[in-house]
Amino acid sequence: MDKRWRIHPHDAADIARLQHSAGVSPVVAQLLICRGVRDPDAARMFVDAKLTGLRDPELLPGVSEAADRVHAAVQQKRRIIIYGDYDADGMTATGLLFSCLRLLGADIGYYVPNRLDEGYGLNQEALRKLANRGASMVVTVDCGIGSFDEAETARELGLELIVTDHHQLADRLPEAAAVVHPSLPGGGYPFEGLCGAGVAFKLAWAVCQRASQSKKVSPAMREFLLSAVGLAALGTVADVVPLVDENRILVRHGLVSLRERPVPGIAALLKITKLDQKPQLGGEDIAFTLAPRLNAAGRLGQAQLGVELVTTQSSDRAQALAEYIHELNGTRDSLERRVYLAANKLAKEQFDPEADPALVLAGVDWHPGVIGIVAGRLAEKYHRPVVVISWDQAATKPGVGSARTAAGLNLFEALTASSEHLLSHGGHAQAAGLRIQESKLDAFRADFCEHIAGVVTDEDRIPVVHIDAEAPLSQLTLNTVQEIEQLAPFGYGNPRPILCASGVGLAEPPRRIGSSERHLSLKVQQHGVTLRAVAFGQGEAADELAKIDGPLDIAFRPVINEFRGRRSVEMHLVDWRLAEAPAVVAK
Repeated sequence: MDKRWRIHPHDAADIARLQHSAGVSPVVAQLLICRGVRDPDAARMFVDAKLTGLRDPELLPGVSEAADRVHAAVQQKRRIIIYGDYDADGMTATGLLFSCLRLLGADIGYYVPNRLDEGYGLNQEALRKLANRGASMVVTVDCGIGSFDEAETARELGLELIVTDHHQLADRLPEAAAVVHPSLPGGGYPFEGLCGAGVAFKLAWAVCQRASQSKKVSPAMREFLLSAVGLAALGTVADVVPLVDENRILVRHGLVSLRERPVPGIAALLKITKLDQKPQLGGEDIAFTLAPRLNAAGRLGQAQLGVELVTTQSSDRAQALAEYIHELNGTRDSLERRVYLAANKLAKEQFDPEADPALVLAGVDWHPGVIGIVAGRLAEKYHRPVVVISWDQAATKPGVGSARTAAGLNLFEALTASSEHLLSHGGHAQAAGLRIQESKLDAFRADFCEHIAGVVTDEDRIPVVHIDAEAPLSQLTLNTVQEIEQLAPFGYGNPRPILCASGVGLAEPPRRIGSSERHLSLKVQQHGVTLRAVAFGQGEAADELAKIDGPLDIAFRPVINEFRGRRSVEMHLVDWRLAEAPAVVAK
């Protein structure tokens, strides 16, 4: 699909002003301005991202009441259950809070629903089981904000329910003993972007302060919290929340913590993925290596093992769990490829992915644990919202669907507008889930597409590559890219900078690389400078590129490749086109 290139306009005077006032390099100043950071103090805070920049946990709405109640339950030796979600954010949040209360000597356990049998969030049957097993308090992490009936059931069972969550608020709150959420009405918290693990970290911090009877926690609790920052970082990157403000701080320091203070399970996972051999971890290492493995456990109904991985204190058990979860990720990858091929074939044969405002695709026995990934890949491929629904082979259960967005559409609002055809739905603006009867599929597809056609313009449907600056290959020195790395960690809300170069030639024929030859490798040259470029998932473009006789314009992310102790600059390609194409368009 053709893309529009938009290069950010630059003012040399603005760059020089920020460079001198904030004490940063011209490259960093230029990139900060591209991100809307022009104030010198804000620029220094962005670059430094000091751990002291985290806000006092008491400021988070609901934390004071929740921490008082949890600490009291710990002291009274009441049975406390941490009830989490089955994704990486939920697992790390569950493990973080469980480990905190275990350190304090609590009578503590955890429960994570099976994705395949129970679905997302609190469920009444699970609450009954927990009550029958002696639970007195249930603390949710990364779920519960929409569990109105379940909160009533908890009250009837005599369970003290504490809800901690970050998902979209409804028009009312569950009737729980305490509710912790960054966006609580009237709370006034200045940053609403925390994920489930970030919220759990703040609650754990507040409970540690109560146990220490001081704002300054005990040495053992301080060591725990510094380690817990790593789990919070893992959940933050995995849940694709914006890497700005407190999230940026958590991830910046959490990446260090994951190397210097890893729990045994994470240490084992770092070793099995060879990330322990890297001199330092980046946000992409979580996004593309660690988080997918934790998510694979949840997607295949083994989320309990993911929580055990991040909570076990046994190195032997950690190693066994890491190996098993690593294997699960391979199984998940095979399932994902099978469903992707089937869904993409359906999209092209029965619909028009280039013209339809959205794609609503359904298939029998598509594994529900991978349909979200497939929806995301298709949304990126066709740059339109995609819903992928899996029907039960026996046709005895409602369909389970996952949705991913594109073109700036708010998925939660779009599903709400079509909710009369759904049994349930929930999630974020960027990702959501639903349940639907097969008889309602056509009506839902029609309403969903009609809604999107009314809010997304034709121009919105053309993908845009936002380019920070044009840079000839000669400028891509190791020193320059090291300066760019000062803006790390990169991810959603703070993407790795994209640069472009014009009139680039191929130094050798393109090659397919990687598993199943899925990726593309190039060597490009410009004015005597040659660099390696990789395009992930674009291996099929090798034949097309080999036929091109002429220079290219390329858009890319500059990175530092570290191999056997040698550091070099390489490019991760984002897009390319013939050099005679129209010039990039300024914003």
